Amino acid sequence: MYDRWNLSWQATASYRARVRGCLLGGAIGDALGNPVEFDSLDRIRAEHGPRGITGLVPDGDGVVGRITDDTQMTLFTVEGLQQAHHRERHKGIGGAAPRLVRRAYGRWLDTQTRPGPGADVDGGLAARPWLYARRAPGNACLSGLAQDHVPDPMLPLGPPGAVNPQSKGCGAVMRSAPFGLGRAPVDFAFGLAARCAQMTHGHPTGYYSAGALAAIVTHLVEGESLEGSVLRALRLLAGHPGHDETTAALHRALDLAAEGDPTPEKVESLGAGWIAEEALAIAMYCALATTDVTRALLLSVNHSGDSDSTGAICGNLLGALYGDHGLPHEWLERVEGRAEIAALADDFAAECVRR
Repeated sequence: MYDRWNLSWQATASYRARVRGCLLGGAIGDALGNPVEFDSLDRIRAEHGPRGITGLVPDGDGVVGRITDDTQMTLFTVEGLQQAHHRERHKGIGGAAPRLVRRAYGRWLDTQTRPGPGADVDGGLAARPWLYARRAPGNACLSGLAQDHVPDPMLPLGPPGAVNPQSKGCGAVMRSAPFGLGRAPVDFAFGLAARCAQMTHGHPTGYYSAGALAAIVTHLVEGESLEGSVLRALRLLAGHPGHDETTAALHRALDLAAEGDPTPEKVESLGAGWIAEEALAIAMYCALATTDVTRALLLSVNHSGDSDSTGAICGNLLGALYGDHGLPHEWLERVEGRAEIAALADDFAAECVRR
């Protein structure tokens, strides 16, 4: 009996560490990339030295460790999923997740238009003044959420969604790691992430990239290797029409990582990260190309392009792979909202281990 109990305790502890790692790792990568987003690699090197940035640096306001909309939206994704899990556990009402995630995104949208929590806010993330900050949110996220669209789960994946059908920006994938943290079957996590991505990004590559990230994180949380998680996600993608761009980008990341000798120039061969499949491929390449977490995170932000998004996704992957204890502590302790992110992660993990 003791051995079975101990194994269960160890598995639960590992799961909680991976949830914390995923959310905190994403925040670290986001904060690393934030000051150099929009900068070319040449400019990064000119301002920070030939190796680029080698740690957290001040942003344009002189603040170190500041997160962006990537982490903000990721946290609201967690809140929506936690509420859905709680409702279904207590009331047995299935299918609540898309609507509750959409409501959570609506609360995030309020943080972009209001100066702070109003009298109508009764708790949760919307009650946190530090989240009321506009950190270069994507146009597709803003315009998509203005439409209050919840995709029909009965419609097949593959065709363009109803909202922003031509958009495949990285704003959908950069917030989607939490869909893989809920201990759900991988096909469910994939489908839910893709559907919720359609709330803002209707291009199949935009929402398939979100689904692929959720699937990869699901496998990582279960203890699979990073490469194995990607290969399993690729098999899942292959069953869906219109997956080709996402699949090709992940194959390029795998092939490039297999070459060894990771460099920023190789990162840039995968794109700039402004669009979904490129952001996913860059983050995946950096996580695969080295087993050194610090080096991987720095590689993911030292390039010309959307450095905070590629850093955030890479951090999500590394945190889910190694747990929070594998993250650079000296960076973690300086990240904005660190304690509240960790508390949210622990609350979400505690909810998800209850059945």
